[in-house]
Amino acid sequence: MTLAYAGANNPPPPPPPANGSVILNGQLTFGAQWSTINTKVVGVGGDVVIQGQAAGNALEAVTFDDTHLTSTQDSESTNIGSEVNAGVSYVNGSVGISGQATCNSTDVSTDPNVTDVKSNQICNAQDPGSAVNATVHNIGGDVSIASSATANSFTEDTNALSSPTVVHQFNTSSVFSTNNANISSVGGSVAVTSSAVGNNSQVVHYSTGP
Repeated sequence: MTLAYAGANNPPPPPPPANGSVILNGQLTFGAQWSTINTKVVGVGGDVVIQGQAAGNALEAVTFDDTHLTSTQDSESTNIGSEVNAGVSYVNGSVGISGQATCNSTDVSTDPNVTDVKSNQICNAQDPGSAVNATVHNIGGDVSIASSATANSFTEDTNALSSPTVVHQFNTSSVFSTNNANISSVGGSVAVTSSAVGNNSQVVHYSTGP
């Protein structure tokens, strides 16, 4: 004879729900995302800031408790582009001109005991591209002109005691950045930069525990 015990064949109970913030993110983009700025600025007493940005998928998660994040970003866009055309002159302060194009972007900032992140980024766009064309002259302060294009970008900043992080980045797109700058008569410093990046991950984990 065999003894039958009630509940012997029942499945185990489900695990208790995770404490803190549970974030489930799923983003899928088609079509085109495009930003264009055409501007002329003459005679300004203070500073001048000109910014253009285009993005397929973007996530920013900021928490102050235990965080469990599962994120998938898939960009199937035809084009992701930022174009900035700027003419700036006779400015007493500083001038900042920038263009940025990103296929997928995830930024996680937490201050808990546990930060558990699983991020999956797929860029199948034709091209994230940024182009800046700037003519700048007679500036009293500093001049900064920047162009950047990135397929997949992931950043995490946490002081959690436990921080398991899994990041997967997959890019099939073409990435380009162009910066054409004509600069003259500047009283301060000048910085001109251009960058094109396929996949980029940065994780800063500083624990305040023993």
